[in-house]
Amino acid sequence: MDNKYDVLQLLRQVAEGGVSPEQALHSLKRAPFEEDLGYAKVDYHRSVRQGAAEVIYGAGKTPEQIIGIATAMGARGCRNILITRMDEQAAQAVAQVLPLTYHALARFGLAFPEENRRRGKIVVATGGTSDLPVAEEAALTAEALGNRVTRLYDVGVAGLHRLLRRMDELLDARCVIAVAGMEGALASVVGGLVDCPVIAVPTSVGYGASFGGLSALLAMLNSCASGSSVVNIDNGFGAGYLASRINQMESIKEEAE
Repeated sequence: MDNKYDVLQLLRQVAEGGVSPEQALHSLKRAPFEEDLGYAKVDYHRSVRQGAAEVIYGAGKTPEQIIGIATAMGARGCRNILITRMDEQAAQAVAQVLPLTYHALARFGLAFPEENRRRGKIVVATGGTSDLPVAEEAALTAEALGNRVTRLYDVGVAGLHRLLRRMDELLDARCVIAVAGMEGALASVVGGLVDCPVIAVPTSVGYGASFGGLSALLAMLNSCASGSSVVNIDNGFGAGYLASRINQMESIKEEAE
């Protein structure tokens, strides 16, 4: 059972009489839930519960540990395995052993990459070019999870006309990720323009009084724009993952109709 759709298919086969309840129970019993590698317990059941495989947080892990976890997941059929916050040295070591696509700007790796179907539309917008590493982490995460992504970069409030010129893309989105440092105003502006959820991502970009992104975080938390949520400072991955869930829910509803 690689994901929840495999389980659903099995249950449909039981309902249609093609598979007996006993056979289905046997298949579920054999489904691998976890493997203990000593330094990590790989959660194979994650995709069944949440619709996406476990994500590897690369920072603090040795290349050998990353390789071990990704290899175990790949052996179970996992593809497009996300590896976040992985430095270039670790990526080079992993790429010698496993198929890997690496994006240095976002420190983002994708092990066992393969093409996937991309649904709906997520917009990732940044206040400035300095926010790109966080924005790309969000965009690449969303794409790896099967979403179409439109990038609107350097459209901050210092030149509001740049954002307003892209209103068609914003209004066509099912979710917008607003990535900004400094005073973090972009999220409030976007939240007041669109009719879809907005995920605000404060970044650590800014001068001394920005306190490493704290000022942007507080501004976004205190936004008067309805329908906005806020993730942690520089957490592009978290924003991309949440946006994917929002977008996929809408896509599944449309396909069911």
